[in-house]
Amino acid sequence: MSPQSSPWWLPDIHTDRQPFLKARRRILAALRRHLDAQDFVEVETAILQHSPGNEAHLHAFATELAAPDGTRSKLYLHTSPEFACKKLLAAGERRIYEFARVFRNRERGALHHPEFTMLEWYRVGDPYEALMEDCAAMLAIAAVAAGADAFSFRGRSADPRAVPERLTVAEAFERHAGIDLMAVLGDRAGFATAATAAGIRIAADDGWSDIFSRVLLERVEPRLGNGRATVLTEYPRCEAALARAKPADPRVAERFELFMCGVELANGFGELNDPVEQRARLDAEMAKKLRLYGERYPIDEDFLAALGCMPAACGCALGFDRLVMLATGASQIDQVIWTPLG
Repeated sequence: MSPQSSPWWLPDIHTDRQPFLKARRRILAALRRHLDAQDFVEVETAILQHSPGNEAHLHAFATELAAPDGTRSKLYLHTSPEFACKKLLAAGERRIYEFARVFRNRERGALHHPEFTMLEWYRVGDPYEALMEDCAAMLAIAAVAAGADAFSFRGRSADPRAVPERLTVAEAFERHAGIDLMAVLGDRAGFATAATAAGIRIAADDGWSDIFSRVLLERVEPRLGNGRATVLTEYPRCEAALARAKPADPRVAERFELFMCGVELANGFGELNDPVEQRARLDAEMAKKLRLYGERYPIDEDFLAALGCMPAACGCALGFDRLVMLATGASQIDQVIWTPLG
């Protein structure tokens, strides 16, 4: 809701939003029952952190802790509960989930809100494909809870009960952009040539990852999840800073994203638990952030230490508000949030 919009608390506006909010409650309760029945434990991680996360393009809200002795230290509102959840896995938890309130700056629009709810869940000892099955089950559960036969957004629709399509990133680039992604992996000049031939505008200072993002956003993502959900798998390893490499092909990672109606709903990983490699990846992400945005966030040393104790696991983050939007047919994320930022 923009500052020029009418306040959400006006009775007539709240009445219009009530069907969405009631559906939100039903979906949340149904997903809790589903996870509890599978012996997942609901956890509550701290929002204030010394490091908000280390993804180059995510922007955190910063604050300051004032100690009783007057000393001050910088803290952040987390952009994800991921680091804290992985510490719990290191501590001995096996299956956990959280409906986490998370905070991301510089994000506002029909599908973005600075404060939103993310459902994260983790499985110890299971292959990351188990998360794909979880996602398919959650789509159907949300549909039943909302009384929806189809999910919809901006004229697109999809059957939430249909078996999702599984498509590798390389297959999607070939199908929707005519680009042989694996042939230009790590080759910035070759990738730029292929993307330009596909009609993508490339800036002179775009790196390989920038070109990847442009093709993905302009050509691939809008065509995913139409008719049924799409699970986009096997991201290039360089585009999955927190995921482990796929054993059969280390050029790609055990990372997938779930799409419905052209909307990204979830992001899942086979979790990287090598602290040395993880440090190198996080340092690379923060170097990129410094180059692009002139700032970097601290590395969570406690998280890296915990990774050395964390067992093999997989985890997924699902945008709960977006799920409610698609299940209810809402057009704006503000419609499904109880008290959106004015």
